[in-house]
Amino acid sequence: MIIATAPGRCGIVGNPTDMYGGSVVSCSTAERAACTLVGEKDSIVISVGGQSQEIVSSNDLALRDGDYLNVARAVLMALEVQPGVTPPFHLDATTDIPMQAGLAGSTAILATIVGAVLAHLDLRLNPYEVAELVRKIEYDVLRCVCGFQDHYMATFGGLNFMDFRDKNSAMSQDYSTPYATIEPLAPYLTTLPFVLAHTGVKHHSGTVHKSIRDRWLEGELAVVEGYLEIARLARTGKKALLAHDWPLLAELMSRNHAIQRDLGGSGESNEALIAAALGGGAIAAKLAGAGGGGTIIALTLDPERTQKALLDAGADKILIPAPSLGLTVEIRV
Repeated sequence: MIIATAPGRCGIVGNPTDMYGGSVVSCSTAERAACTLVGEKDSIVISVGGQSQEIVSSNDLALRDGDYLNVARAVLMALEVQPGVTPPFHLDATTDIPMQAGLAGSTAILATIVGAVLAHLDLRLNPYEVAELVRKIEYDVLRCVCGFQDHYMATFGGLNFMDFRDKNSAMSQDYSTPYATIEPLAPYLTTLPFVLAHTGVKHHSGTVHKSIRDRWLEGELAVVEGYLEIARLARTGKKALLAHDWPLLAELMSRNHAIQRDLGGSGESNEALIAAALGGGAIAAKLAGAGGGGTIIALTLDPERTQKALLDAGADKILIPAPSLGLTVEIRV
């Protein structure tokens, strides 16, 4: 039996410049995805989110619209699993990360399946290779417009400053694509004054990112300059976080959100919860991931008051950012 788990994540400052060669400060969540893989004698069976399918031939790996099993099919295709040739197994992936909430829930599931199948195939990759592989599958196979934050956070976990320099010119990856620079910050912090609130509105991050991505590719000045500024905010944000300078970090987070909102990357449900957080004692609040629904992150020194205000405003769920392990793979004999 192989058991793999991976966390969700929330962007504190800098997102979404992981798509544009920028910088991001991000923290994992306590909520995790998990994949259990058991070697079997009969056939390959995949289960995700309660849906199951037996994989008899390569035709069974064809992607289907709106099907949770696509994440497992994509991994099997990418790792060249061949029914009748690869030693059979039963795979079951689950998650307690709210799905389509801007917390990298689907990426975390994808990472756990990658980790479990790599172990089954006895393929050993370093964490950077795993992060890049997970992102390549999501972008090239699942056709999701995405950056690199989700994949590195699912793999590394923790609280990190991440630099994605030179990862903006081509969204597809090849051997020349550089790795991200990952700087762990959790060892230097004793407290994290953040609260996450999920709006309850589901979205697909690609639908939020794609139009702004197109505008960036076309060289729209507001998008290009806005994302250069957000990346700079993240670099200053690292310093503010390490210094426990919450007023400065609040200013940076607020500016980050203002730029993304003005570019059309937020949404009514996001703005309602941000207003509630600010009215409930938070000194800053912004998108934790993509907009159009999803989750907001609030910087607050009065978490109980802020949480109550968010719940009173209709937040679907309150979560607490927690630096935790990235992708873990355990093999039980």
